[in-house]
Amino acid sequence: MSELVPGGNVPLPGGALTIRVPGPFDVSALITDDGGRVRGDGDFVFYNQPTAPGARLSGDTLTVAPSALRAGATRVTVVVSPADPGTPLGRLPVPVLHVTDPHGRTLARFAPPRPQREAVLLLAEIYRRGTGWKLRAVGQGYADGLAGLARDFGVDVTDDTAGAPTAVPTAPASVPSPRPMPGLGITAGSASVRGPGPVPGRAPAREVASRHPRGHAPAPDPDGFLSLVNTARAGAGSPPVTLDARLVSAAREHAAAMAAVGRLGAEGRDGVSVHQRVTAAGYAYLTVGEHLVSGPRTPAEFVAYCLRTDQPRRTLQDPAFTHAGLAYVTGGGDTYWTALWTTPLTADGLARTEAEVIALTNAERARTGLRPLSADPHLHTAARAHSADMVARAFYSHSSPEGSRPWDRAAAAGSTRRSIGENIACGQRSPAEVVEGWMNSPGHRANILKTDFTHIGVGFAGGGPAGTYWTQLFGA
Repeated sequence: MSELVPGGNVPLPGGALTIRVPGPFDVSALITDDGGRVRGDGDFVFYNQPTAPGARLSGDTLTVAPSALRAGATRVTVVVSPADPGTPLGRLPVPVLHVTDPHGRTLARFAPPRPQREAVLLLAEIYRRGTGWKLRAVGQGYADGLAGLARDFGVDVTDDTAGAPTAVPTAPASVPSPRPMPGLGITAGSASVRGPGPVPGRAPAREVASRHPRGHAPAPDPDGFLSLVNTARAGAGSPPVTLDARLVSAAREHAAAMAAVGRLGAEGRDGVSVHQRVTAAGYAYLTVGEHLVSGPRTPAEFVAYCLRTDQPRRTLQDPAFTHAGLAYVTGGGDTYWTALWTTPLTADGLARTEAEVIALTNAERARTGLRPLSADPHLHTAARAHSADMVARAFYSHSSPEGSRPWDRAAAAGSTRRSIGENIACGQRSPAEVVEGWMNSPGHRANILKTDFTHIGVGFAGGGPAGTYWTQLFGA
């Protein structure tokens, strides 16, 4: 199994490949020839048109049989976009590509750097080289969405978002269960791909966008919860928080899960943790806190309960938090509450968090007279990808489910360091907390204070069963 980095490639065996991108994403594929051009609408595989010669899309899984592609096809480009068009990719978990051979064996895996403002990610491409085929990891983003991506492949794009066109061509008759391609009418020659109407249960793109505008989505507050909370925060000198619709949705799901079993818990009977519900709702966070409570009958009683004791009060009044979500569900004669407190993930915030881990690590080395570790971009890439992988696949180990080890991941990221060490942690809510935990563990402390190490990379990811995952990768 190959752990790929952007630009990395791996030869492919014969037969059909299975390409899966789990999570809240739509998977698409563009089939092109040597000139990098689509031949017609049949070369675009997406949710409204899930089949083409040699390619079939089913949910989050794309099956590609290179030998069965249309004549002249030499490349299949795999694309991911948010399933909810109102949610930027940067607010979702990292889309991780998994590729398996016809026998179900894993061939390759690719976790790209976390997208920031991009709306669509060109994740990988399958391309013909001589008489064989290869897979290349890409990770290229497009800020202007599917329209920008399509134009780069020679597709004429008409934008539907400004208003209905004078004449709307219908989708091909072979397109099953149509739903709208948000803001995009794609034409190639005289052919067109356009969903003629919404699917029941999924709002059209403009309706989704109105509920989830750029930035966080505000939520109504019929119970007056926000005023109670912000009054309590103001008394502690903390800035106000705003309600986020995604956090409210995650809180409601978790409160219902607790009510269904009649007990408090960070994980429901379905095995899903409260933090996994947050990321599944499309909210990517840098810091997180939660209150899981039963008993209070009103928001005022709930806030009063939180203010009575030290730890719940510190969470409610924590100045780092900017967003909140609250829900309660009655079941089994009791009322179960979930309150979520977060700071959203941003590229700058993530960089600061990881840099703070390095600074605290070097402070510990300085106390024993050791030289500081230098930041290494290759180790950083590998560390961040491992934290994201532990979140995405809900495991916690130095070995990935396929068996890759720290030195394998470092080498795959381009590192040539002769000696590699790794510390991981989960559940800690700040750089200071995670470094303190490592220093209190003999094995982790030994890595931090090892005289041979000269370089370091750090990765953080929020989500998964534990809520936060941290990786330090050392090199010499």
